[in-house]
Amino acid sequence: MTTPATRSRENTRARLLDAAAQVFAEVGLDGASVEAVCDRAGFTRGAFYSNFESKDELFLMLAGSVAEQRVNAVRDRVDEIAADGGLAQDCDPIELVQQIMDAGSDDRLGVMLMSEIRIRALRDAQFGAAYLAQEREMVTSIATIISDIVEVSPLELRIPADAAARMLMIIWEGMTVRGAMAGHDSDRLRHSGSEELGRLVQLLLV
Repeated sequence: MTTPATRSRENTRARLLDAAAQVFAEVGLDGASVEAVCDRAGFTRGAFYSNFESKDELFLMLAGSVAEQRVNAVRDRVDEIAADGGLAQDCDPIELVQQIMDAGSDDRLGVMLMSEIRIRALRDAQFGAAYLAQEREMVTSIATIISDIVEVSPLELRIPADAAARMLMIIWEGMTVRGAMAGHDSDRLRHSGSEELGRLVQLLLV
């Protein structure tokens, strides 16, 4: 049972995360100080440090939230496609990928956040280890979705699902970054890399 204290803490963390995203959008990761985030959220530094050990932890959690939203959007879309019979015997892998990508939750802010988080991870070994652990969780989630698709469809993988998940994630992220560099809006970013992902899926299937 969720207690009032737990709900209050969750609300505080959610407000801080939302404020962090807003401040990041304005000044980037380096410029988003603890003080700026607290001011935007309407909390004191004490409230911040009772929920997060550091700015690094806050932004790592924010990055995790962005990644989770991406995966959940894909999972929901796969469920919709399965319910509509889109995973039947004659399903086209490339068309399936494009349908799934239509549900992507990528936007320019999310791409920028993840890019700056990776730069931070490159500069700090401890932060990098935490980021890689978070990334492994995302790969596991994607692998589960892939396994679920294979289980209920005629599709068959050449390699283990976790290896396929990592390859798909790398292509997905690489193409969204390039789409953001090209100035694509959120709608175009959601389609960035769908053709490349489709080609990769063809190579991964028996």
